[in-house]
Amino acid sequence: MNSYQVFYIFSRIKDLQEKIPRCIISMITLWKRKEDTMLDLTQLRKEIDDIDRQIVKLFEKRMAVSEKVARFKIETGKPVFDPVREKEKLNTLSHQAAGEFNSRGIYELYRQIMSISRKRQYQLIEEHQNNNDPLFSPVDALKKEGVTVVFQGVEGAYSYAAMNTFFGKNIKSFHVDTWKDAMEAIKNHEADFAVLPIENSTAGIVQDNYDLLTKYDHVIVGEQIIPCQHALVGLPGTLLDEIRDIYSHPQALMQCREFLETHREWTTHEFGNTAAAAKKIAEEGNRTQAAISSPYAAEFFGLSVLKENIFTNAGNSTRFIIVTKDKIYCRNAGKISVSYELPHESGSLYNSLSHFIYNGLNMTKIESRPVRGRNWEYRFFVDFEGNLSDSAVKNALKGLEAETQNFRIHGNY
Repeated sequence: MNSYQVFYIFSRIKDLQEKIPRCIISMITLWKRKEDTMLDLTQLRKEIDDIDRQIVKLFEKRMAVSEKVARFKIETGKPVFDPVREKEKLNTLSHQAAGEFNSRGIYELYRQIMSISRKRQYQLIEEHQNNNDPLFSPVDALKKEGVTVVFQGVEGAYSYAAMNTFFGKNIKSFHVDTWKDAMEAIKNHEADFAVLPIENSTAGIVQDNYDLLTKYDHVIVGEQIIPCQHALVGLPGTLLDEIRDIYSHPQALMQCREFLETHREWTTHEFGNTAAAAKKIAEEGNRTQAAISSPYAAEFFGLSVLKENIFTNAGNSTRFIIVTKDKIYCRNAGKISVSYELPHESGSLYNSLSHFIYNGLNMTKIESRPVRGRNWEYRFFVDFEGNLSDSAVKNALKGLEAETQNFRIHGNY
């Protein structure tokens, strides 16, 4: 090792001796800053915890006063929900806050507090009115023998299959041309029950029947799910190359769209019912025509299945509802259907759904239909789990009836 190398080593050692203390000092400084920050955050969180405890006590104090208001309303018959008073109160409180953000926050906070107060008042009123005559009468079981049932379409239709599956064979039945005709038959006491499709797992809801539920004061008392095993049916001996025209219900055509796209030389025609389409093929005896219907309908009308399982979705099914004029429900019913209208305002749907949330009810479905004559306003159809005899259900329904427009209970089944 020469003198230059020795000098270099000693100079590096000296340099490290100077830098190491500086590094340690920097680390200590950073650690101290972090500790101070953590102490500040801990202190801030403690302040928030103290404020929250005060808010909880004030909330409970406010709820106690709200219960006194409920008792006053029970004695005087005043309604729980006073939208004019609530709007005035919300505007007053929000203007007391500093800044636009806080003002909006106060508005939303107190809207929720008032909503919770109303729900508690509905509970107290329901407890007080528990002996009132109910709108719906409970029964142990539906009568399924010796009754008259109406369905849309013809024998062999999926509605016919749903009827036989739900009621069995010991019934009288007849068919009509339209779903509206079926509802009219119940209204005019020509039938005890009607069977209507309400929803398909592939094509979605049957919109016309949702509208009919609103138009008629009938009640859903049951439901039946039928697998839709669509097939291409035609005259015995018909070849696919001979076919030019296909007839079926619009939803069936939609559900078999992928198969039909492989035969673009065919012309599709919408028909009122899948079984009626099969009946047409049988009656006209034209080998250039075929229908999309169930194998059951093909057998019923003496047709051959030309192609099986042509639907796109292998799990394709249709849900049918059983409707009657009498306001009854089975004691073991577990699903409730309601509908109501809401104004085109911010938060109106959320506020209505909060009645299900606050009462611990599980909503299973929601659909909407436009309200005729009122642009951008909708009627919402909601299915949820429960029984009309349950106290939580009664509380939710009372709140919905008070705070929505044109509220209806469509059935418990």
